Amino acid sequence: MERQIQKRSGSLVAFDPMKILNAIHMASSAVGDEMTPADFTYLTQKVCDAVADTEIPTVEQVQDKVEEILIRYGFASTAKAYILYRAEHTKIRNSESYLMDVYHRLTYSDAQEENIKRENANVDGDTAMGTMLKYGSEGSKYFIINYVLPKDIAAAHVNGDIHIHDMDFYMLTETCCQIDLKKLFAGGFSTGHGYVREPQSIATYSALACIAIQANQNEMHGGQSLPNFDYAMADGVIKSYSKEYFKALKAYACAALDYEPDKAETLAKIVAAGAGSTIRLEKEEDYLEDLLSLTIPGLDRDQLEKLHSFSVQQARIYIASQTRQAMQALIHNLNTMHSRAGAQVPFSSINYGTDTSPEGRLVIRMLLEATMDGLGAGETPIFPVQIFKVKEGINFNPGDPNYDLFQQAIATSAKRLFPNFSFIDAPFNLQYYKEGDPDTEVAYMGCRTRVLGNHYDPSRSRTFGRGNLSFTSINLPRLGLKAGGDLGLFYRDLDDCMDLCVRQLLHRLKIQSAKKVRNYPFLMAQGIWIDSEKLDMEDTVGEVLKHGTLSIGFIGLAEALKALTGSHHGESEEARKLGLEIIGHMRSYLDAKSEETGLNFTLLATPAEGLSGRFVRIDKKKFGVIPGITDREYYTNSFHVPVYYEIPAFRKIQIEAPYHALTNAGHISYVELDGDTCMNLPAFEQVIRYMKDQGIGYGSINHPVDRDPVCGYTGVIGDVCPRCGRREGESVPIEKLRELRKKFPDVPLPVCGDN
Repeated sequence: MERQIQKRSGSLVAFDPMKILNAIHMASSAVGDEMTPADFTYLTQKVCDAVADTEIPTVEQVQDKVEEILIRYGFASTAKAYILYRAEHTKIRNSESYLMDVYHRLTYSDAQEENIKRENANVDGDTAMGTMLKYGSEGSKYFIINYVLPKDIAAAHVNGDIHIHDMDFYMLTETCCQIDLKKLFAGGFSTGHGYVREPQSIATYSALACIAIQANQNEMHGGQSLPNFDYAMADGVIKSYSKEYFKALKAYACAALDYEPDKAETLAKIVAAGAGSTIRLEKEEDYLEDLLSLTIPGLDRDQLEKLHSFSVQQARIYIASQTRQAMQALIHNLNTMHSRAGAQVPFSSINYGTDTSPEGRLVIRMLLEATMDGLGAGETPIFPVQIFKVKEGINFNPGDPNYDLFQQAIATSAKRLFPNFSFIDAPFNLQYYKEGDPDTEVAYMGCRTRVLGNHYDPSRSRTFGRGNLSFTSINLPRLGLKAGGDLGLFYRDLDDCMDLCVRQLLHRLKIQSAKKVRNYPFLMAQGIWIDSEKLDMEDTVGEVLKHGTLSIGFIGLAEALKALTGSHHGESEEARKLGLEIIGHMRSYLDAKSEETGLNFTLLATPAEGLSGRFVRIDKKKFGVIPGITDREYYTNSFHVPVYYEIPAFRKIQIEAPYHALTNAGHISYVELDGDTCMNLPAFEQVIRYMKDQGIGYGSINHPVDRDPVCGYTGVIGDVCPRCGRREGESVPIEKLRELRKKFPDVPLPVCGDN
């Protein structure tokens, strides 16, 4: 009986070896490989032998074997050409139906059922605007893949060798930025739709911080970070405190000194002119001395002291209340205000913890209290991602000026998951640090992104006004599976993949660099991005973008090690050493590219869970279900020890810490703790301290957070709620709710009709 092959349509046709030979010949001709007729015949026979045991092979199976045989027998260039040929023809076959299928899924599927509707945690894919955003996003991706990207790069993305992040914004903008609020607020700014005056109170400082994040989010595709949040907000505290001091001074003059309002106003102006118009918290004694040095007709020293004491007392009460309200408003705004046509809340991050001024300390304390309170119904706020900057001499040890705030941050994180903790003393962060200069303090953006060193201009190695331009991730498990234990082949393929990624990043940078200042009315026109204030509206932004970073990321180191050695880095010393060698090799490659180009090529520990799921779905089809590699729904994030692998927290930190020094574009290590961490704060603190001791750059502790919907209790809830005694499905008596409302007046409780 004549041998058959199954076409993609499912129909059966005669198996024709000449089609295999012709395909190999076309691929070799495309790249100029010197292959003889004997080579063509030999390789064709090897492919036929490889599928001989399959009764009716499919076209895809035969083509897979062609790739495998070409690589095995040393014709790598021909193999690449053949792979590209396959991808191009796949694209042509799918072009008519792909986009319509995507739109159909977007229109008729719920976000819970459809991955593409929940790629971003802060986008509600079920809303009208969320769906509309995805319509545009998927159409843009289709255009980029089919008409913009070089064919081999497009094929690598489609096939799952690499993943180009935020491809829908490929022609439009950059990833993320660290916004210097102090610079932005000085003199006021424009969002592109109206001009805003310089803020004059802590409430306005808080509100405009949210506006700045929202405005920048509308011009970039990644997250927005405030690296000096406490320093910036401290200025608002000073302004509010000073205004309230003079308000109280006038009130005292009217009530105690029997001044008319006009005379009280004149007194305030005399004091402001002579003693100064700005009063600082805990600097009131210095201000009193200046005040007493004034000669004010009708007021003796005792009266001036009483006047000052009353004003300070009233201003202190006011500023504590106003700062707390401002921090509550910030958290509520960043979890409710929308950007991008109302489709998502801004992906926001704030860094704080090192401002030791009384005003900065007040901001931090009140922010942590507001975070502990939660949102309106007691929910744990997702945004902003909060990062407490840990530094010896500032907040790490007893006696440090902000040690109490470090302790408060630990208690808050133990209940609310945030803040996370970054470590300025990690050697790769400390090398840039200059005491008293927050611009040299490392700041992280969202999940992990970090921008600090600056190869393009080493004198501008700083945080403010810089960010990532774009990043592309490599599928490490696939390289491990293809290598089959051959490290030489693995490294050759890895270098080829990084070469391709560098070409792609430079291709994208060329497009980004052609944009003009007017394309970014906030980011560039308001001087958010470093040196952009030197440009005119019609200038291109290419030169200032060079301060940003171009990053290559990676997914699934654990699974790659499993494919190469049989174990991951949590299981064996051999795998641990190899893991560091692989990531060290990638870092060295990118450092060399920085030297070669003068640009900031950096290595990122990729955070994208959705991407790790995409890669494994593709590889499962290609390689089958392989235990420890493709047998789960996701590849492990970046360099992490797999979450399913039971390992002591300190051991996990030890294993992952060295990777932080290698991944200069960003990183994070998570530790999972069981039980109610609020009940064991010393253990929580011990983990944070161990992270610092091991050289972690950025760390977070995850733990269970339950919430009783009736009484609002947040924490670990077993069978019975610790606050109200309610079991799942039970109600709570009205009398109990009344008792709880008296005991916990700040906790939102249901009314249940008992007003």
